Amino acid sequence: MDYEVKPAEGRLGILIPGLGAVATTFIAGVEAVKKDLAKPVGSLTQMGRIRLGKRTENRHPLIKDFVPLAELSDIVFGGWDVYSDNVFEAAVNARVLEPMLLHAVKPELERIVPMQAVFDKAYARNLVGTNVKEGADKMELAEMLMEDIRNFKEINNCDRLVMVWCGSTEIYIEHAEVHETLAAFEEGLRQSDPRIAPSMIYAYAALKMGVPFANGAPNLTVDIPAMVELAKENGIAISGKDFKTGQTLMKTILAPGLHARALGVKGWFSSNILGNRDGLVLDAPENFKTKEVSKLSVLDEIFKPESNPELYGDMYHKVRINYYPPHGDNKESWDNIDIFGWLGYQMQIKINFLCRDSILAAPLVLDLALFTDLAQRAGMSGIQEWLSFYYKSPQTAEGLAPEHDIFKQLMKLQNTLRHLMGEDLITHLGLDYYQDLVDTL
Repeated sequence: MDYEVKPAEGRLGILIPGLGAVATTFIAGVEAVKKDLAKPVGSLTQMGRIRLGKRTENRHPLIKDFVPLAELSDIVFGGWDVYSDNVFEAAVNARVLEPMLLHAVKPELERIVPMQAVFDKAYARNLVGTNVKEGADKMELAEMLMEDIRNFKEINNCDRLVMVWCGSTEIYIEHAEVHETLAAFEEGLRQSDPRIAPSMIYAYAALKMGVPFANGAPNLTVDIPAMVELAKENGIAISGKDFKTGQTLMKTILAPGLHARALGVKGWFSSNILGNRDGLVLDAPENFKTKEVSKLSVLDEIFKPESNPELYGDMYHKVRINYYPPHGDNKESWDNIDIFGWLGYQMQIKINFLCRDSILAAPLVLDLALFTDLAQRAGMSGIQEWLSFYYKSPQTAEGLAPEHDIFKQLMKLQNTLRHLMGEDLITHLGLDYYQDLVDTL
């Protein structure tokens, strides 16, 4: 299929449910980059390069020079939060970025005041929402969100919008009949069905308004048949779920290497401590389970123990997350990995990753917003599996197993960009270089 990518003309509005540590770090960072106060490190769209053609051609342009992405100067921000603090105040409270940097972009951040959020304490019992919408039913709440979207686009003179969920992890729920069809879902909204989560109401409102949606949390959100149906019906791009940042990022880098070398794994124990709002929410067992399912699936999909029973059939995998307020947004993760090699001899790998959760997540928000906008302009509706690179638990079409190997995910992403722009796909086979050499002898 050939795609015609529309130019990125005019202003792009990035709407964010959840203006907490991740979102405010992202927004402040983009504003700092605009003023040339810092570099957008970690963002593929801004600093990544892509190889085109044969290695001998030496064509390695920046991705932002290869595909038509929105310019940072054309971006405007908005969003919703359960607290009324403007983005500057929220960023100060998050204590991720240094005060000097925040004050350098203070006027830009103070202008962004959160709209009232759709909030259900049953889905995040450790939060106390004070800036929330009240409606007769969940359909009315969705309609209120649609009005917010409509007003934001008009007031900010936006040509296009994207929505990226940066809100909290919701309690664990599974697919139910209310999620199976769009008709059932809409009836569920009218009946305020308790199985419809706040994030689903945001997603529904976005898709009804023609706004593509990317889900940065492990919630189901758009990963239900009703939302896939709505996305296809309206020709809207969707993707998810759960930003791939700290410990899981390390797993998707290291596990493919162990698998590639046919080294066995007996056990992988993972523990985390963090003290931000996400940590507070995850301190509730029902919310942690949602995150746990997302994190546990990674190794099974990479190692495929059912296909490699001698190497991974007895692997024990445990994940723990502990709320520890003194660390704030500075997450610390420990991994103990028991591996075995030649003749079954055992070895160990220890990882102690002292990361900054929002610093790793912020560039993912930028890339997802820009690439989702690109997909929408290219007419790529429905699930965008090529964006799996950014997610812990990538959403795929029904019946397809997700790809978790970060290197294969990157190849998929880059080949999608090459395909969009009419460039040859790259397989890295490389035999033609040597065959050409033989033919000349």
